[in-house]
Amino acid sequence: MGFTTEEVKKQIEEGRAVLGIEFGSTRIKAVLVAEDNTPIASGAHDWENRLENGIWTYSLDDIWNGLQDCYSDLVKDVKNQYGTELTKLGAIGFSAMMHGYMAFDEKGELLVPFRTWRNTITGQASEKLTEVFNYHIPQRWSIAHLYQAILNGEEHVPSVRYFTTLAGYVHWKLTGERTLGVGEASGMFPIDIATGDFNEKMIAQFDELVADKNFPWKLKDIMPKVQTAGENAGTLSAEGAKLLDPTGKLQAGIPLCPPEGDAGTGMAATNSVAKRTGNVSAGTSVFGMVVLENELKKVYDAIDLVTTPDGSLVAMVHCNNCTSDLNAWVGIFKEFAESMGMKVDMGELFGTLYRKALEGDDDCGGLLAYNYFSGEHITGFEEGRPLFVRTPSDKFNLANFMRVHLFTSLGALKTGFDILLKEEGVRVDEILGHGGLFKTKGVGQRILAAAMNAPVSVMETAGEGGAWGIALLASYMIHKGDNESLAEFLNKKVFDGQKGSKEEPHKEDVEGFDKFMVRYTKGLAIERAAVDSLR
Repeated sequence: MGFTTEEVKKQIEEGRAVLGIEFGSTRIKAVLVAEDNTPIASGAHDWENRLENGIWTYSLDDIWNGLQDCYSDLVKDVKNQYGTELTKLGAIGFSAMMHGYMAFDEKGELLVPFRTWRNTITGQASEKLTEVFNYHIPQRWSIAHLYQAILNGEEHVPSVRYFTTLAGYVHWKLTGERTLGVGEASGMFPIDIATGDFNEKMIAQFDELVADKNFPWKLKDIMPKVQTAGENAGTLSAEGAKLLDPTGKLQAGIPLCPPEGDAGTGMAATNSVAKRTGNVSAGTSVFGMVVLENELKKVYDAIDLVTTPDGSLVAMVHCNNCTSDLNAWVGIFKEFAESMGMKVDMGELFGTLYRKALEGDDDCGGLLAYNYFSGEHITGFEEGRPLFVRTPSDKFNLANFMRVHLFTSLGALKTGFDILLKEEGVRVDEILGHGGLFKTKGVGQRILAAAMNAPVSVMETAGEGGAWGIALLASYMIHKGDNESLAEFLNKKVFDGQKGSKEEPHKEDVEGFDKFMVRYTKGLAIERAAVDSLR
């Protein structure tokens, strides 16, 4: 970091530091950055979604209590490190897991519990809209949720006066502005790349599709405004300041950047907003993105089209499941160690087990696992059952056991990426990895390089993730030069001189992963039997 502790303290006191807060699936994280965009303080709050009446959701209390606790944790960190109070900020940005459905009536009241991205309950809507628009509309997109509610005849639909995502909701309540960054908006409804706004032709097609219902609204009237990175998206209101910081110390009037989704913040945090760059975010869920040079030749169920925070077209492969099952197995090893009277450091345990995987056979010794905690649309599952399967003759040892769980955490992702790289011939110069899977140096990175057959880099800041990414987008809004693009800003003012480690794919790993994928694809019948048989 280029600044002394005293200089950072002065920046905080003068309100020049910038704050980013991201609502992830299992953690709300806040990152404060200095004027050189390096993280200087952080806060966090752990939370869990719950399954209520068949819907994955978080309550409004979960959202606001979580946000306040996360912010208060950040305030404590600032106090501990710099001996000062946080009262003013240069800018703020909010981001959250993309998609889902939050619908409000004319009084701003939530009509039905928040439906998160994790729900796979909109298959009928997804299929019909994909057909009508000739554009892939995934189940988790907000428009699929709205249309499914219409198909279900849900009584709340005529009362909808605004619907948005989690990031859009938080931003609205803190600023009064009904807006979304274009990257987040592209996970609600298709974007017209030429205009940087929702696709007008498809809006008209949707209105025509539901015309017989005679709703008192037209689609455009109930959607957020779309903004691009760098634009001002409102200021923190007095009520908003109180919502964020109930102690009343944080002052109103702070500018906010457009709220973004975790895809866009991942792109910013990994410096992958330019064409032919890609990134993979691997945590509870996993998604991989490549910024495209051209439109794809066909519509694919496995591939979503979204945008960068500044509006370039991105192919995205999104999978619901990644590290949950892997983490559960590490938890079992922790229990075992504690039962044996050992004191366990989780970082050391993860590191030891992950590194063990590199000692395994290239193809995991014939072992097979599925990490499906929930449904996985890419392989056609509406529900999941985590599974571990082997034949008596397979090489069952700890190295292969850990290796197969790392492989399978990327199995669905590879299914989608093979379409992009092998069928569509999309070119990617480098993939940047971020998220929990990459915390153990060199392991998740090497496994991903094998899956993608492409070089994978991990930056030193990769652990900061999306909260840092949205802080960078807020910083871009107030620090960008005249006509300075987001890619230029990130290259010059954030990542210049950044150290990172690059892992080229190992031939034997690539071949081993391909062998594993043959087994993975064949074995989906076992997963299907488990879903059908275990209730």
